[in-house]
Amino acid sequence: MRKSKRLDQIPPYLFVKIEEKKAELQKQGIDIIDFGIGDPDLETPSHVFKKMHEVLETKDSSNYPSTKGELSFRKAVADWYKKRFNVDLDPVNEVCSLIGSKEGLSHLFFAYVDPGDMTLVPDPSYPVYGIGTLLAGGTSYYLPLKKENNFLPDLDNIPKDILKKSKLLFINYPNNPTSAVADRSFFEKAVKFCKENNLLLVSDLAYSEMGYDGYKPMSVLEIPGAKDIAIEFHSLSKTYNMTGWRIGMAVGNKEAVQALATIKSNVDSGVFKAIQFAAIEALTASQETVSKNNKVFEERRNILFEGLLSLGFNFPKPKATFYMWVPVPTGETSASFAQKLLEKCGILVVPGNGYGAEGEGYVRFAITIPKARIEEAIVRMKKEL
Repeated sequence: MRKSKRLDQIPPYLFVKIEEKKAELQKQGIDIIDFGIGDPDLETPSHVFKKMHEVLETKDSSNYPSTKGELSFRKAVADWYKKRFNVDLDPVNEVCSLIGSKEGLSHLFFAYVDPGDMTLVPDPSYPVYGIGTLLAGGTSYYLPLKKENNFLPDLDNIPKDILKKSKLLFINYPNNPTSAVADRSFFEKAVKFCKENNLLLVSDLAYSEMGYDGYKPMSVLEIPGAKDIAIEFHSLSKTYNMTGWRIGMAVGNKEAVQALATIKSNVDSGVFKAIQFAAIEALTASQETVSKNNKVFEERRNILFEGLLSLGFNFPKPKATFYMWVPVPTGETSASFAQKLLEKCGILVVPGNGYGAEGEGYVRFAITIPKARIEEAIVRMKKEL
């Protein structure tokens, strides 16, 4: 059987390879301290589980959902955005449910990208931005995220011929994998830039509720006029420790939201209603668990950051996300250092070049493991490196 040509162009998904390597070593009896995948180890709030149990056996939860999401869920999203960011959203036209933000991001390309079109993708970045472009027949133009520019893209030096072919500009702050943050002036510039160049601004805001030391991330939709050109993707995965539940939302520009909904209506049947009802509970109930979780991650961040500094690493303390973007020692590459950590210390991290060429020279730590394991990792590194 002949597979499609596009399949030949797709590299194995980064985390599939990492999980395979981890399983191989564990079979050998090696104790692996896993800083790899950003999957929170903390529990989903109990009141969310309780709501799920309440609705699971009701008839209303079992039939086909709306592709765009139950109106009650979309209203809860709009209310949450108003309370959190003071952003007004029309739940009918400006909100769409997603089977996780990854699904929504990957389907957006088919609403906007034709063969020959280009997208503006940060490098390093979440792999879906580039892979989604490829699957839709487009080409990515990569925008380097450099330390000297605080890991923000340089929008001023994109060639004009590239801009003419481009449809989408991706931004992701707080950022995966670099943990960088952006201030209001950057969002204002991005909005203005997209208006001037007829681009759809695609904001990935999965980590908005993971800020530390009093830092509160913002939404690009807070910028006046942003809804004219911006669609924002969000998820309950990181905020409420619901990665496996697969529920998120796309909000913002109504034309973009409706275009995405049209694609989705032809390729999926929406989010299981019971999960939507549980998500409503998460969004509308007390957010105390979110604050408690952040304190846990902040403590873990402090332990790992101080430990790495004591080993001679030098990088800024992250203000957000549960990632650390750590420069590798002189003479090492991303891959060689990740391999050394794994073989000498039993520590799994992600090589930075897995997120793009500009990620070379870094590894990513995800602090999604208990603090005792983080402390053990520091002990192992001090002993073996």
